[in-house]
Amino acid sequence: MYRILENTNHEIIIDKSRFICYLFRVFSEQGAKDEIAAVKKLHPNATHHCYAFMIGAHNEIQRSNDNGEPSGTAGAPILDSLTKNQMNDTLAVVVRYFGGIKLGAGGLIRAYSKSTSEALKHAIITQKMQTMVSQLTFDYAFIGVLDHYLSTNNIIILDKQYEELVTYTLRSVSDFSRDIQELSSGRYPLEFIKNEEVEIEVQPET
Repeated sequence: MYRILENTNHEIIIDKSRFICYLFRVFSEQGAKDEIAAVKKLHPNATHHCYAFMIGAHNEIQRSNDNGEPSGTAGAPILDSLTKNQMNDTLAVVVRYFGGIKLGAGGLIRAYSKSTSEALKHAIITQKMQTMVSQLTFDYAFIGVLDHYLSTNNIIILDKQYEELVTYTLRSVSDFSRDIQELSSGRYPLEFIKNEEVEIEVQPET
C-alpha cells in the first residue's frame, strides 16, 4: 500500500465547475475530521465538500461522504480512486464550485474520480517497505566495483567512513551478501545491522 509524502492539492475544471482535491496524510478518524473541517473553513462558499478516507494497517477504517451531491456520485468514486491506487492512511477532500452546467450522475462520478486520481498523479507517493541495514568494510581498491554494483541494484549508501579501510553503511530491500561474496572473492563479509521499516518514494500502480 501507498501513502502521500506530504499534504497537497490539485485543481481541475470540468464544464465550468472547479474541482479542487486536497490530499492529506491521516492516521486517525478524528485527524481526518479535523482536516475536513479545515478545508470547509478555507472554502466556505464552495457548493460541495465531498470526501473519502482510508486509515489503518489494513485500511480497516473507510468513510465517504457525498455532501449534498446525489447519492453515490461523489464520496464513493473518491474512495474508489483511493482504493484503485492502493492508498493507505490517506484522506481526499474534493471541493466543488458549481459552474452552472449540470453534469448528471455519470458525469459527477467521472468528475470526482478524475479529480482524485489527478491529484494523486501530482502527489509524491511513498510505500512502506521492510529494509535491511548492513555494513561493509573493504579496501580502497574495491570502491569502483562496489559503487557500480550498488547503483545498478538500487542499494542506498547511508554513510561512508574513510580510514585505513573504507566502511559503508547500506540500506537494501533484500539480502545481497552472496553477491558481495562473489564480487570480492569472499574477502569482505557483509555485516547485518538491523531490519528497519521505511517509506520509500515510488510511483503507485494504476
